[in-house]
Amino acid sequence: MLVLLIYCLPRSTIVHVCFSVLFSTGHTTSIKVVLVDLPPSIEETTLADLSRKRERERLKPRREPYWMRLNKGQYLGFRRGADTWHVRMRDRARKQHQSALTSASEYDDAKRAAERWLKQMGSAPVRRAARGTVQEALETYLTWLREQGRESTAKTIEPKFKKVVWDDDLANIPLHALVRDDMREWRERLREGRQPRSINRIVRDVQAGLNRALVEGHVGDKMAWALDPLADDIEEGGESAVILSPGQRKALIKAAVPAAADFMRGLELTGARPSELAAATVADLDVKHGTLRLMHRKGRPARLRPRSVVLSRDGVTFFAKQGKHKLPAVRLFLSPDDRPWERQKWAEEIRAAAAIVNARAKGRNRIPPGASAYGFRHARISELLQVHGVDPLTVALQTGTSIRMIEKAYFRFIPPALREKLAAVDEG
Repeated sequence: MLVLLIYCLPRSTIVHVCFSVLFSTGHTTSIKVVLVDLPPSIEETTLADLSRKRERERLKPRREPYWMRLNKGQYLGFRRGADTWHVRMRDRARKQHQSALTSASEYDDAKRAAERWLKQMGSAPVRRAARGTVQEALETYLTWLREQGRESTAKTIEPKFKKVVWDDDLANIPLHALVRDDMREWRERLREGRQPRSINRIVRDVQAGLNRALVEGHVGDKMAWALDPLADDIEEGGESAVILSPGQRKALIKAAVPAAADFMRGLELTGARPSELAAATVADLDVKHGTLRLMHRKGRPARLRPRSVVLSRDGVTFFAKQGKHKLPAVRLFLSPDDRPWERQKWAEEIRAAAAIVNARAKGRNRIPPGASAYGFRHARISELLQVHGVDPLTVALQTGTSIRMIEKAYFRFIPPALREKLAAVDEG
């Protein structure tokens, strides 16, 4: 017996083929025809004209959608009965993706929505697009940061994501379905207890994560999270930095435990970013030439940028003491528990020292709210400019910043020095 398996053909065509075979064989071998229904993912010959409402109404209700070809491997579907619209495509890895077009009711709306979805899927720069949630997209970003050697950045951002995204409804929204209204509502939920500037920072971190997720193959619309920043009351001069006076810095160092006191003193002598100083090793110290090599990541893409900080005589003596009896690969500064410094730890130690100082200090001697490890950096830069008269270019090179950033963030804190220079110009 000859068995014929017939796929993907309407029944009328199957009968025609069967009879043609019977008439052309010329012998008495019996033929058994087996009709095999293929899943809708491959059944592409039973296409319908979904553009006409009358034709859609003639379709029989069924669970699987009727499909209409838009392009090669791309189809618009209509589920008769529920009368809902769908879209599907097959990627380069031969995996099929399908989505319901919940916002569409008529053909024109459904076709536009399908084309938008197909554009998103097709723009993913990988063989197989990822259609995950907002949380999964941000987790991809954290993984990418670690792959790039930016472990400290990932450690800083991950707790923030867990606090403001993981525990929010935003986390479970599929990225490809995310719309701007979802982002606006999430941002409104962040307002309680936060200043606009803090909210803007959080939103920027999430935007950076979602943008990277698109590059890594997740599917979504970049315009959904392209929110304008909230207005705030801080003038254009830049960050609301807290600059610690010499007396405040001395009081903090005195109140801190020894390991934290050494770390703060190192910040005071170099104007380094806390993360830079925390990563410095004994090998980075050149006592003979009086320099300390520091490294930070800046730019797009972020690159490791080394610089040599020239130390004062006091600085050389202090850092030489920190490196004494240590191997070259050992960190110059360790936390009180003999582990590398991390952001949470130095923030904790500075808060503890500030609490001790403020318990007995009054007036200008008190440590202001918002004081942080960066306060030592801000103070160093402003004093190099104002007190020591170092030119901005040299200050920028020594502290790993730019002339533009100095103009934006620090000049507004030193009006007396500017007034004196302007007065000298006027007198001339």
